[in-house]
Amino acid sequence: MRRLLVKCSTVLVAMVTAVTLAPAANAASEDIKTALEHIPGLTIVSENAAPAGYRFFKLTFTQPADHRDPRAGTFEQRFTLLHRDVSAPTVAFTSGYNVSESPNRSEPTQIVNGNQLSMEYRYFTPSRPQPENWGKQLTIWQAAADEHRAVQAFKSIYQAKWLATGGSKGGMTATYFRRFFPNDVDATIPYVAPNDVINPVDVYNRFLANVGNDPACRAALKAIQRDALKRRDELGAIAAKDAAAQGLTFSIVGSADKSLEISVIDSYFAFWQYQTQAGCADVPAAGASAQDVYAFFERVESLNTYSDQGLEMFVPYYYQAAAQLGSPESYESYLKDLLRYPGANVASTFVPDSVKIPRFDYVAMPDIDFWVKSQAKRMLFVYGENDPWAAEPFELGFGSRDSYRYYVPGGNHGARIAQLPAAQAAEATATVRRWAGLPETPAPAARSLSPAGFPGFDADPLLTTRPRL
Repeated sequence: MRRLLVKCSTVLVAMVTAVTLAPAANAASEDIKTALEHIPGLTIVSENAAPAGYRFFKLTFTQPADHRDPRAGTFEQRFTLLHRDVSAPTVAFTSGYNVSESPNRSEPTQIVNGNQLSMEYRYFTPSRPQPENWGKQLTIWQAAADEHRAVQAFKSIYQAKWLATGGSKGGMTATYFRRFFPNDVDATIPYVAPNDVINPVDVYNRFLANVGNDPACRAALKAIQRDALKRRDELGAIAAKDAAAQGLTFSIVGSADKSLEISVIDSYFAFWQYQTQAGCADVPAAGASAQDVYAFFERVESLNTYSDQGLEMFVPYYYQAAAQLGSPESYESYLKDLLRYPGANVASTFVPDSVKIPRFDYVAMPDIDFWVKSQAKRMLFVYGENDPWAAEPFELGFGSRDSYRYYVPGGNHGARIAQLPAAQAAEATATVRRWAGLPETPAPAARSLSPAGFPGFDADPLLTTRPRL
């Protein structure tokens, strides 16, 4: 299927099931709820409380299960809409996972003080076609076609500039959407988006061996990993007690012991993904009490992370990692004398046997990578310097135009524009505003990025909860 995508890339838009739009509503003069009701296939599930000056809607939108095969039926995809003003810019946001049901604003939405259309990624419950056909329906192109139809539909109301954004897998999704439908939005701002061009040719382990600027920090993290594996029976008993209290099971990975081992392996990656180097001061020394060691892993990577219940919501991601996206090599060689399940820390381990994984698509990611280097326009990538996912970032190339890449010094997987050095933050902010058709420097009265009722930043609520892979 992927070969077909490459050969037919110039006609992808024509192959998508067309969205029949109602005549553009005079949304500036009519109630936004009435305007939304004019969009075919859109259902207003509810209108919920929102901060002053905004309206917040939970929505579903009817999508083709397979954008190439109308016979495959349809499904209802969840969206939310944070509405401010039809004349303001609109940001298409996705986490790449489930949609948040709270009225939060991504950083680009804050910067442009705009509207935000947030979407749930297909196959994340409940946005899943029935019957399921993972091999044909869960691909990066199908997901991009979902976003394409939605953006085109909402343009009947929001006719100012459009931006696309997302963090982590959402940043990847925003990039893929732009590759397949480059004219749908005016600019794209992906955050902490990995770019595993050739799987399994990776540089993650080289990055992890040198991450941060303190060898003692890296040594302490590795020492507590070895200590935990030497005491796996002791720590496993505590984990088993917690698992029993929560009703956790481990049929997907095979056993609680296997989950524990993979969690210990992952803890080094997870520390640098979510923590800062300052957190090394809290790493227990080898030989610390079992409760102290267990508490450390609860903060960094729970020893019960890979329970069936913990994996359930992320299975579509692991499937995609095993089928198209690729995933990091496991950083475990220095632990090999203590491992019972070497080589098990791969994406396919976390996919139930009932879901069949096709042969890996080795064309999908090189195609995206080449497009970014040769054709990308108005894209701004943000990474954290110490985030392991930044080991293989998107690279701008000979054909990239009006596009930029920034690194937050010492930053992790929550890196954002506001964390950049002041001059770079001002430069990036001005760029986003220019792309949105706004003055590059906001008026003093409009400079607050966090009006009453909003959190300071909400790039991706799942960034602090999802497993490493």
